[in-house]
Amino acid sequence: MKRFFGWGARLGAVLSDNRGGPWGPGGGDGGGSGGGGPRNPWGQPPGGRRKPKGPGEVTSLDEFLKKSRDRFGRGFPPRDGRPYWLYGLVGFLLLWIVFTSVHRIGPNERGVVTFFGEYTRTMQPGVGLSWPAPISRVQKLDVEEIRTITIPDAAGTENLILTGDQNVIDLAYSVRWNIKDPQRFLFQIKEPEQTIREVAESAMRAVVARVSLDDAIGAGRAEVEQSVEQNMQQLLDDYGAGVRVQGIAINQSVPPAAVNEAFLEVSAAQQRAQSEMNNARAYALQITARAQGDAAAFEKVFTEYRAAPEVTRRRMYYETMERILSRVDTTIIEAPGVTAYLPLPEIQRRQAQSRAEGEQAQ
Repeated sequence: MKRFFGWGARLGAVLSDNRGGPWGPGGGDGGGSGGGGPRNPWGQPPGGRRKPKGPGEVTSLDEFLKKSRDRFGRGFPPRDGRPYWLYGLVGFLLLWIVFTSVHRIGPNERGVVTFFGEYTRTMQPGVGLSWPAPISRVQKLDVEEIRTITIPDAAGTENLILTGDQNVIDLAYSVRWNIKDPQRFLFQIKEPEQTIREVAESAMRAVVARVSLDDAIGAGRAEVEQSVEQNMQQLLDDYGAGVRVQGIAINQSVPPAAVNEAFLEVSAAQQRAQSEMNNARAYALQITARAQGDAAAFEKVFTEYRAAPEVTRRRMYYETMERILSRVDTTIIEAPGVTAYLPLPEIQRRQAQSRAEGEQAQ
């Protein structure tokens, strides 16, 4: 405290020194009437211009600045331009603190904060503060982005899986996922994407091993995708991976290339067999319907026969003879006392034949 008041007294002495002060010993009036010392710096000399000073003359302001440097700047290096690096270093440190302590988190992001490498908290969307680096670090993660893993990696690579009916299938599929818990995603497992890939392969093989080949390449693909998604989510939750599985999509489900031709032949044979079975079922239904119709007609005739046997027998005889004689040529043999039969159908057939021959001749 004494040192502070001592500096204040010294500063006051410098400012009130009549010989070195900037206002001179008597410059109380602005007009300059008074003693012969220098005038008030805010005033103007009578001629309207200040009198130029000689090259060796030292002003009171220069003397004040010199004394201030001597009293307050003793710890700094000499005035040769070298202390400026210190100001640059201070400015750099300030900028470093500002840019590493203030963090803007986007609406789809979360900021994971670590203090000397240890997890402390998760920043929500907005502007957050932390200790400057390297004391604290903030890693931003997009939790809304849907990431995709394709299995197998390279196009044209076979991914052979054994089905439940002891067949082999070449299966290509993709896994869509996003981050559910940023803390677990970063610190629970070492390589999250590799873990997701291995879990997807394990779940797919387990599900396909319980279905047949026809289901794996046909209508059962949707059920396979749903089962794999559920199994994957269960395994990843058990691992604490902080990942949410959005869906599984089977892109390719075909037999291996080595047996593809044989498989096509088997498929064609199965289709032909199914077609023949369908035709047989249709023929059986047709015969059954016809037999049922004949049985119903017989029941009807039998009912009529029980009511009038003689009439029904004669009518059945006439109907049968009519049905038979309509499909054969009729021959009439003349007998004594019988009028000759005029064969009109034969005459008509001969006329039609002669007419056709005449047209061909023309």
